[in-house]
Amino acid sequence: MDPVYLDNNATTRTDPRVVETMLPFFTEQFGNASSMHAFGAQVGDALGKARKQLQALLGAEFDHEIVYTSGGTEADNAAILSALETQVGRDEIITSAVEHPAVLSLLAHLEKIGRAKVHIIGVDSMGRLDMEAFSEALSPATAIVSIMWANNETGTIFPVEQLAGLAHRVGALFHTDAVQAVGKLPIDLSSSQIDMLSLSGHKLHGPKGIGALYVRKGVRFRPLIRGGHQERGRRAGTENVPGIIGLGKAAELALEYMAEEQTRVAALRDRLEKGLLQRIGNSFVTGDPSSRLPNTSNVAFEYIEGEAILLLMNREGIAASSGSACTSGSLEPSHVLRAMNVPYTAAHGAIRFSFSRENTDTDVDRVIEAMPPIIERLREMSPFWRERDKQAAGFNPTYA
Repeated sequence: MDPVYLDNNATTRTDPRVVETMLPFFTEQFGNASSMHAFGAQVGDALGKARKQLQALLGAEFDHEIVYTSGGTEADNAAILSALETQVGRDEIITSAVEHPAVLSLLAHLEKIGRAKVHIIGVDSMGRLDMEAFSEALSPATAIVSIMWANNETGTIFPVEQLAGLAHRVGALFHTDAVQAVGKLPIDLSSSQIDMLSLSGHKLHGPKGIGALYVRKGVRFRPLIRGGHQERGRRAGTENVPGIIGLGKAAELALEYMAEEQTRVAALRDRLEKGLLQRIGNSFVTGDPSSRLPNTSNVAFEYIEGEAILLLMNREGIAASSGSACTSGSLEPSHVLRAMNVPYTAAHGAIRFSFSRENTDTDVDRVIEAMPPIIERLREMSPFWRERDKQAAGFNPTYA
């Protein structure tokens, strides 16, 4: 049987149409866009078109508000470090407990070296931000607020427009890591209060190694990488031309498929959840059911280990994940689920299924058929499951 890929929040397959668009820029149109001759001008024109394509997806007012980076991590770092440089007299940062490591690791480092004071705002059991704690943390010392648009593990969507407005009341900048939102949710930055936004090409069927940081016109910015004059002096280094071209095409296709992402893909997710919960007891969906990404489902299977589930799923040709690919290998349960106070007995067995426009009903059927025997087999081997059965039967080991 064909493999089933449901790990699209980790990375997506590069669309063949994107690859086709990129290929000439390796061998035929190979000039340096900064060169004065025809080879460079030809590439410069192509880069301009790609920038317009991404601008359209973001709803940005100006194409020069886009700064190309190597990916989402660089974009996140550039936004936060720039704010600390430009927001003179401000050294506090506000973020959430469920951010991607690209943000949390940087902030932990900044706090360790005494560069910034960091306020980490908690979430409730559905992954929704504690708005009261957020408001209390804001102050004239706040340099930047960095809150993700949508969580990469649960799909929970944050009220970024509201948060940006609150940040501006105290004169702080607002940045959002929108790596999981771009291409899945409609975005109109021309009417937004968001100052900076990060995205990554490989999350929307584009190539790896290319991303972008949106910097709203008028926002002061200091480059993370210094050298040449590329990107209007905001990101030095010869442009990754094939990557930028590929991201532009991926953005164009994402805009074309946006309605499908909101409807057909969301229906696949919902059918999978219904099928799994009907067939497998002691399981539940995490995240906010009323406000989450259309492609993301995080299902917790109690009393077993997620790593074991993934191994057996892989034998069946099914790919999913137990959380962020950037934290794989850790034996600790997801920091996102821990922040949501999901019990350890469930957090260890949480599996993220993330769809794309390439998934089908057949994929869902395969997973619904394969998962019950996998979970049953692992629970039969689990000492936690056996202990649960003993307690349910009134067994008291103290007096046995």
